Amino acid sequence: MQFEEKLAELGHTLPSVAPPAGSYLPSLTSGNLVFTAGQIPLVEGKLAATGKVGAEVDLETAQQLARICVLNGLAAVKSEIGDLQRIKRIVKLVGFVSSDPGFIQQPQVINAASDLLAETFGEIGRHARSAVGVAVLPLDAPVEIELIVEFD
Repeated sequence: MQFEEKLAELGHTLPSVAPPAGSYLPSLTSGNLVFTAGQIPLVEGKLAATGKVGAEVDLETAQQLARICVLNGLAAVKSEIGDLQRIKRIVKLVGFVSSDPGFIQQPQVINAASDLLAETFGEIGRHARSAVGVAVLPLDAPVEIELIVEFD
């Protein structure tokens, strides 16, 4: 099955690549790896939510935001390599969660993005990962995700 068909089967579509909000590229290729810039939960150019997870944003909402971030990341990858079918491996996902000081479930937030990659790509979607709690993210986004993807 084509990866974009699998995403559609799971109820998702790839968005357009978000224009950079600063002096950077949405993605960059080095050798056979694509590195994405940090992807926040933009939907049609607007943040889907703002605030800290564990305060203004609950766990379930944060998980949905993580899925949006990873879809934005895959869109950036596709813009770089032309076709998701060229993906050989999702190498690493780095997830940042803007966290209320008492919130300690950063891995559960980022699991939503990791699970979506595994459901979409199967074994090649399993990856190394970091899930980090931070004080604040750009534009007061609750979640931000970066991807490193190997392609042929």
